[in-house]
Amino acid sequence: MADTLRRLVNTSAYNVLQEKLEAWYKDYHLISCDQNLNRCCELVELTSKVQGQLFTILSLTAREGGQYAGVDTLKSRFLPWLGSSFFIASSGATTDTSLNLIQESMEKEKKIRALSNSHEQEMQKMETQLSAARLQLDTMKQELADGEFELNDMKNRSATTLLASEDEILQLKADLRASRDQADMYKRKLDVLDDFERQIRTLKDEVSYLTAEKSLLQDRITRSRSSSPLPRRSRSPSPLPFLRSDSPTRAQLTNASRHSRLVTRFTDIYANERLDAQNLLSRYIDDLEMVQRILFISTVESFHAAKMAFRQFKLRVRKTLSPTHIGQESLDDAVLDYIVRNLDLYDIQSSVNDVIRAMNVNPKISFPPEIDFILISSFIREMCRLAFAMQTLEPPLDLAFTTDGELYSESKYRRSYDSEFTAPLVAYHVWPALMEGNDVIVKGEAFTKRGALWSPRRSRSSSPIRSRGSSPSRALASTSRSSSPSRLSPSRL
Repeated sequence: MADTLRRLVNTSAYNVLQEKLEAWYKDYHLISCDQNLNRCCELVELTSKVQGQLFTILSLTAREGGQYAGVDTLKSRFLPWLGSSFFIASSGATTDTSLNLIQESMEKEKKIRALSNSHEQEMQKMETQLSAARLQLDTMKQELADGEFELNDMKNRSATTLLASEDEILQLKADLRASRDQADMYKRKLDVLDDFERQIRTLKDEVSYLTAEKSLLQDRITRSRSSSPLPRRSRSPSPLPFLRSDSPTRAQLTNASRHSRLVTRFTDIYANERLDAQNLLSRYIDDLEMVQRILFISTVESFHAAKMAFRQFKLRVRKTLSPTHIGQESLDDAVLDYIVRNLDLYDIQSSVNDVIRAMNVNPKISFPPEIDFILISSFIREMCRLAFAMQTLEPPLDLAFTTDGELYSESKYRRSYDSEFTAPLVAYHVWPALMEGNDVIVKGEAFTKRGALWSPRRSRSSSPIRSRGSSPSRALASTSRSSSPSRLSPSRL
């Protein structure tokens, strides 16, 4: 009996009956008649099942009390209740089956109620979102209506403003035409003013020239009247350095302005002419390193040849001017002033030939036998002209001393794009650094690579040393050099 009672308590049958009754009461007016009858029959079935369990418990309890125990209770309470024509139909299912069915029914009801509650909550949430969306839509419609109203208003005002602005535009166009005419007039006046200033400078130069000539003539007259006759050198056909100059404006350039111009030209050659020469050499030499070595060595040799030519040129000018030099300035200043004014007298072709001759015997570079170094003569010519002009500065500009395998210096060089940036030594130089004394004016470019100095390289022996007669172009250049007289001679000075 205890087990049957325990199972009945665990199933909570009466709680289920109460919940079903309450649910039926809530939905009674919402559902149909068939659904109400089905729920009533379900409650009757559950009640009969519970009563069947109670009768089972009643029978077991009476059996446990003995033969005569509980007779009074049955007579006083159970028999009168049966006499009231109440009939309990015996169930065909067993006690355990009935309890299991009740328990399953209760679980299904709980799931149905949970699903119903979640559905109602979702419906409420969706209704809330729908209300918010409708409210937002109404707001956007209102904003759209306001925007259309403002747009129409702006269109009306713009039309009115456009009509008023047409007159202003016409007036502005007329003012612009008048301003352009006035600017053209001012430009013409400025051109005239520039012409006047140019004429004034020319007249000043002529006055300076005539003043110097007057001073020279007065000095000659004074010397001719003196007791001691002038030496024969006074009749030399060469005038003073400033009288020889055909372009006095070059002599007026200051040292600082020439310095800046030459440094800028050095940088331009690195960025333009050097790349052009590199592209030209790359057509005949596949090794980029060898091409860069050739251009670097040609640059260094150009500076060396130009410095040698400058020393010789300076000695010739000094020898020519020393007999006739007079005035307050020193002889060295007069010589340098003459060279600055007459840079066109520099025999640049001779320096180019010296550079090509030095490159032919350089063991660090090689060149195809069928090609001549005269291929890059234009690049060498520009470097020689620049190096010669740099020697006229005070102090002169020169290239930094370089050797393969030297320690890389950040103050003198930049690494090339294909270098190893952790290598401490310079494998070879791409472009030299420009120096003014001990100061670096323009940085050079170097290639650094670990182990590059011990790697096998091609030597000059792979391309035999060629004489000047082995190349028709060189022979032609040599013939033209020997046939043309030197541009600087004592008679010209």
